[in-house]
Amino acid sequence: MTLAALPPEAYLWFKTLHIVGVVVWFAGLFYLVRLFIYHREAEELEPALRTAFQAQYALMERRLANIITTPGLIVTVAMAAGLLIAQPAWLQQGWMHAKLGFVAALLAYHLFCYRLMGQLQVGSCTWSPKQLRALNELPTLLLVIVVMLVVFKTQFPTGAATWFIVALVVFMAASIQFYARWRRLRAEREAAGGAA
Repeated sequence: MTLAALPPEAYLWFKTLHIVGVVVWFAGLFYLVRLFIYHREAEELEPALRTAFQAQYALMERRLANIITTPGLIVTVAMAAGLLIAQPAWLQQGWMHAKLGFVAALLAYHLFCYRLMGQLQVGSCTWSPKQLRALNELPTLLLVIVVMLVVFKTQFPTGAATWFIVALVVFMAASIQFYARWRRLRAEREAAGGAA
């Protein structure tokens, strides 16, 4: 099937719904690992609170993954297939090969999140909140790369602006890590001051 065989507006519908799917999928991915962090941090609470909070986080994680994140993934992939049917020449281009490689990494990340969610629900997750915070930055980096590939295609920039964007993403990730560490140290100081 080619673009000529599709209704004239089909390409635009595929593109529109693909973008909507990506937004929904990434919103879910960003928040899901954030819930994992809270789930692990709840282990520091007293037993009654820990049980209640972890049960609530487990419920929120399942709902987010099954009602928002995975449907967003399905819409994204289905509409991408429609776009590739409408524009089969893209499959011959290097930027599309690179994009599909990064999308495959995102699919693996998505599946890995399900694995972590299962471990959290049975209490066998060994990832620390700090490690989960670092993991939570991965989809941001992949999203920036994929968007740049789509926008620039074969004219992928390698100049100062590109390195500025890369530095900005790294700075944002480091800032989030720094803030989490600062918040944890402040809480430890307050706890030590209250115990004295």
